[in-house]
Amino acid sequence: MTKKIWLSSPHMGGYEMKYVREAYKTNWIAPLGPNVSGFEDDLKQYTGAGCVSALSAGTAAIHLALILLGIDEGDEVLASSFTFSATVNPIRYQKAIPILVDSEKDTWNMSPELLEQAIKDRLKKGKKPKAIIPVHLYGMPAKMPEITEIAKHYKIPVIEDAAESLGASINGKQTGTFGAMGIFSFNGNKIITTSGGGALVSNNPEYCQKATFLATQARDPAPHYQHSHIGYNYRMSNIVAGIGRGQMLVLDDRIKARRANFDFYQSELADLPVKFVKEPDGYFANRWLTTILTDSYEQREKIRLALEAANIESRPLWKPMHLQPVFKKFPAYTDGTSETLFEKGLCLPSGSNLTDEDRQRIVEVIKKQF
Repeated sequence: MTKKIWLSSPHMGGYEMKYVREAYKTNWIAPLGPNVSGFEDDLKQYTGAGCVSALSAGTAAIHLALILLGIDEGDEVLASSFTFSATVNPIRYQKAIPILVDSEKDTWNMSPELLEQAIKDRLKKGKKPKAIIPVHLYGMPAKMPEITEIAKHYKIPVIEDAAESLGASINGKQTGTFGAMGIFSFNGNKIITTSGGGALVSNNPEYCQKATFLATQARDPAPHYQHSHIGYNYRMSNIVAGIGRGQMLVLDDRIKARRANFDFYQSELADLPVKFVKEPDGYFANRWLTTILTDSYEQREKIRLALEAANIESRPLWKPMHLQPVFKKFPAYTDGTSETLFEKGLCLPSGSNLTDEDRQRIVEVIKKQF
């Protein structure tokens, strides 16, 4: 049987075990310890964020960000519709109302025009949204200058879902650092991984302090266990953070490899009727996943099924949240952009551990479908 080529598999760099062994040796097998604070410092230095709280998942980070902003039952939160459900699920954890906003065609992320349209319409209905959650999809930064300008005008805080975009930037400013808070994911398929994990970043130290407090069951400072707030078991463990510390040492190499994948696909498929997302001026994408847009659903499926038959994993682009059964009852401001992307788009294998032979095998299968 031919070798399985995965969409985006974990890629260890060889440095991880140094930190994991230290945790074992010093008996720091707990959701705290020097690896956790070290990983937070690494992320802080890399992103330029003022503070970092290392957590169990990116989803946990979004949930805590909403809590820190006081989002409660019945409040409205604007969010990208074209995303993974983990962006929107935490809104419902708080019994708040997701207001879904469609994409624009340049970056495939939240449309600033539809965002402002949604805000104006909610205000007319007597409901001012309490937060905005744009997503940097597939490692491509959203139009944050425009989004943050709108958010500032209407005095609505921004939580950046940068789960897929660690290392991406706009004019040198890292994604995750434009809003009141940003979140990252270190799930197994991300550009670097801790197997499972995430982080909340901010330029407001109070947010990180409160996030860490809530993530450790909100235990009050006392010799006994005392609690004045509802807490969560959301803190990253010292073992997991050790993996993260090792991964941070190869992050730039991983970004370089992912971008090389994109360049390879773009060059090899240049003569085919498929489109790629270009970087706007000043934008730097980490190219976590390389995506293509075909001419039709039928063509997309023809490619996907051919890759599957060749033991190569690919994936349709995200099904928009406003089309998901669990969210379809909520307000949505759409123009068909994300529905078209879902219908015609495909994620190609993009791991930083792809070999030249892997990539050649992938494009040969794709070319045969035209």
